[in-house]
Amino acid sequence: MVAFYHVCFAVRDLEQAMRDFQRSAGVEWSEPVSDRLGEWDYRIVFTAGGPPFIELIEGAPGSPWHAAEGPRFDHIGFWSSDVREGSRRLEGEGLPLDFSGCPHGRPFVYHRVDSIGARIELVDVSRQAAFLGRWHPQGAPMPAVDET
Repeated sequence: MVAFYHVCFAVRDLEQAMRDFQRSAGVEWSEPVSDRLGEWDYRIVFTAGGPPFIELIEGAPGSPWHAAEGPRFDHIGFWSSDVREGSRRLEGEGLPLDFSGCPHGRPFVYHRVDSIGARIELVDVSRQAAFLGRWHPQGAPMPAVDET
């Protein structure tokens, strides 16, 4: 099995969650980023220092990350050699597709894992260089699930 590279929490207040994590666990944060996917604005941040990362994401109402019912553990993320093949593999294993960023030009998917109350995220390894450039400059490449 390939190691995951991050865990993510969907939160209502990004700055408060950053402060609480920093106070309780001593983690350091990169600078948060605001972005848009489809019709949803969101804010995102990752821990500094390398994998595995902790990701916090604050999503707009209706988005895959909206925390209307309260903050939650949202997903565990893996790099994938081929997101579409990985998505088919997970569906074949009985883990239904919950959301795909692919139609929005973002090569990632979420699959529900009801037994843990969270999702698995596969992100296409083609995005890894950009991820490292933004969140972990000088970081070494991370392994990906081989979907061949």
